Amino acid sequence: MIHRKPEWLKIKLPGGGSYQNVKKEVEAMGLHTICTSGKCPNLAECWSRGTATFMILGDICTRSCKFCNTRSGKPPGVDFDEPRRIAESVRAMKLKHAVITSVDRDDLPDFGAGIWAETIRLTKELNPETTVEVLIPDFNGNEILVGRVIAVQPEVISHNLETVRRLTPQVRSVAKYDLSLKVIAAIAESGLVAKSGLMLGLGETNDEVAEAMADLRKSNCEVLTLGQYLQPTLKHWPVDRYVTPKQFRDFAVMGLDMGFRIVESGPLVRSSYKADGHVRLVQTK
Repeated sequence: MIHRKPEWLKIKLPGGGSYQNVKKEVEAMGLHTICTSGKCPNLAECWSRGTATFMILGDICTRSCKFCNTRSGKPPGVDFDEPRRIAESVRAMKLKHAVITSVDRDDLPDFGAGIWAETIRLTKELNPETTVEVLIPDFNGNEILVGRVIAVQPEVISHNLETVRRLTPQVRSVAKYDLSLKVIAAIAESGLVAKSGLMLGLGETNDEVAEAMADLRKSNCEVLTLGQYLQPTLKHWPVDRYVTPKQFRDFAVMGLDMGFRIVESGPLVRSSYKADGHVRLVQTK
C-alpha cells in the first residue's frame, strides 16, 4: 500500500466568495453534491468558479463499489420535489452549464429514471440558456430507461466505465464492463455527446488502459476523462500506483490519436472537471 502522495497531488483548500455562495445554496435547498460525498479534489477550484455537480436521488447508494466514498445502504423514499429544487438552484446560481449525477437506486422499479427525466426537463425549462450534462448510472442496462434520459435531450450524457475489464468484477459491486459499454453505445447512437471516465491507480497496466480506451471508441464515446484514483479511507480499495503527469499526457495523446474529440487527462481530473468546456462539442456535431 502506498502512503505518501506525490507533490503533484496537492490541492487547494476551499475558500472565497463564490465557494461560500455555492455552499450556502446547496445547503439551503437541501441538495447533495458528488463534490462533497465523493471527496473530489477539485471542490475548491470548481466551487470557487461557481460550479458544482448536483447529486440526485439522495446520498445513499444501493451499490457498494470499493473505490467510492458515497454511503451505501438502504435509501429512504424518493423525494419528488427534488427536481424542482435542482432547477431553481441552477437558476439562483446563474449557471451557464449544469452537471447532474446520482447514486444508484436499484431499489426502485425504474432505477430512478423517472426522477432523472423530470430533473433534466425542469432544469432546462427554468433555465433555457443553460446547457446540461448528466452522469448517469447504468439502469441495469435497460435501454428503455436510458432512452427516457435521452428523450429530454441533455447536451452531454456521461456514463463512467471506471476501470479496466479485469478489475471491474473486483472493484465495481454490480456493474459490468460490457453493460457499461452498451449504455455508452446507446447514448452515442442517439446523436447526443457520449462521455466516459476511467480512474487509474487501481492495479491496471498501461496496456489495459489502452484496451479500455479502444473499447470506448468502439462504442463511439467522444469525450474521455482520465484521473488518479485516491483512496477515500483505509476501508476502500488501496492505491496501487500514482500515475505521473507525463504518463497522463501520453494517455491524452493516445486518446486523441484514437479519435476521441476531447481527452481530459491528469492526476486531479474527475468526471465533471472542466465540463463546461466539453459542451462545445454540441455546436460542432
